[in-house]
Amino acid sequence: MKFAFNQSCEDVRDGLALFGPLEQPKIYGIRSGVIGTKRGLEIFKNYIDKIQKPVYNSNNITRPFFPGFEAVFNCKWEANNISFKEVTDKEINEAISLDNNHTRTYEVVNLFINKILQAVKNDEDKIDVWFVIVPDVIFQYCRPNSILPKDLLQRKSTLKKSQAKKFMSAPSLFDEDNVATEPYKYDAQFHDQLKARLLPHMITTQILRESTLAWESFTNKFGQPLRNFKKIEGHLAWTVSTAAYYKAGGKPWKLSDIREGVCYLGLVYKQLERDKNIKNACCAAQMFLDSGDGTVFKGAVGPWYNPKKGEFHLKPKEAKALLSQAIKSYQEQMGENPKEIFIHSKTKFNKEEWDAFKEVVPEGTNLVGISIDTRPQIKLFKEEGAYPIMRGNAFVVNERSAFLWTIGYVPKTQTTLSLEVPNPIFIEINKGNADIEQVLKDIMALTKLNYNACIYADGIPVTLRFADKIGEILTASTDIQAPPLAFKYYI
Repeated sequence: MKFAFNQSCEDVRDGLALFGPLEQPKIYGIRSGVIGTKRGLEIFKNYIDKIQKPVYNSNNITRPFFPGFEAVFNCKWEANNISFKEVTDKEINEAISLDNNHTRTYEVVNLFINKILQAVKNDEDKIDVWFVIVPDVIFQYCRPNSILPKDLLQRKSTLKKSQAKKFMSAPSLFDEDNVATEPYKYDAQFHDQLKARLLPHMITTQILRESTLAWESFTNKFGQPLRNFKKIEGHLAWTVSTAAYYKAGGKPWKLSDIREGVCYLGLVYKQLERDKNIKNACCAAQMFLDSGDGTVFKGAVGPWYNPKKGEFHLKPKEAKALLSQAIKSYQEQMGENPKEIFIHSKTKFNKEEWDAFKEVVPEGTNLVGISIDTRPQIKLFKEEGAYPIMRGNAFVVNERSAFLWTIGYVPKTQTTLSLEVPNPIFIEINKGNADIEQVLKDIMALTKLNYNACIYADGIPVTLRFADKIGEILTASTDIQAPPLAFKYYI
């Protein structure tokens, strides 16, 4: 990875601590907006004060300690530089008292979104990142399969889910019925729904539970922490700080050995759970450049899923439209056409969609389709030693396919990135032509581009790492029209 002063380092945490981030945000310091209860505000402020000083882990070799926010990023993030918008406990309890997951989650999300939008509209101060500090009661009862205890139930929804589905396909003659269907257009998942509904407004958020930042204060009846982060407090500080810095406009690091002029696309598919047709799915593309910049392009909804084969494939029209968006964005950012485009997908490409991709690729650009299968297919065991094989080992099957161990033993941290014998990912050059060893090197590098978790490396390249989560946000409501947006709006 490459950091300030054109310096490179293997571990992003060492690179940040030694040299500082690649690029500073165009601000003196991070201006935070906080949406939450008064208790949530105090928890957040105390945590910001805490990470101004070094924060340690139980083992600072496997997980390097956090030196302090300003020491790492050369940027201020102060507890007294916060714009606070309160959501009261009374408001939360009233919204949560609904019997239905959809209406309950919708009303709770409304509380937070309305505060943010009012602040953006009326306040003069520009907020870099809005921190949504969530009481654990929201995490517990604003999820798809959550069950509300009878003692908290105070209100019943005016419309049942079966009735709402009926009115969504054939609107009612009564306006109040159609209004009551609105919550059912969204998934009953607080995190995904809030992110999805803020996409059209292009507002960056970081959602954090109160019990994450103040884990010691949340205990069971025996006085033991419900979520014990004692051994990894430094790791938590790295993760929260890097995500905040990135979302505020800074660039922590970039890939150091990736060739210039290369564009990486990860295809995202997600079935529509509320659709009667099981074939219907949403599609999107994540684009990553050698600079580290990421952009998400939402594609069309259609019958992309084949239930017999368990695969997703686009039709020619939609394939052209999606890739054209990515190429146009690359041209606008870089001022030229890409030399190479690598499209990563969890399934193989068929001839119909690949021919459509090739039609919109500029002349002189090499287009390569890479399928990445994460399902366990092979394991390697060592005869000696306490650790599994090293991360980065590969078994090249032939000139177009290989198994790659993106997790495994790492000498630098003196430990393994997996809790058990690691599984490799299977990589195949499904369409087009490329050097298999170069493809493996690129994928290894792309496992280190996750700004949302400051760790040594991921097991999956960033092109596909967030595919499921982005798909869930995009399908939290199919009514939301999201323009091409930076990756930071989704994570």
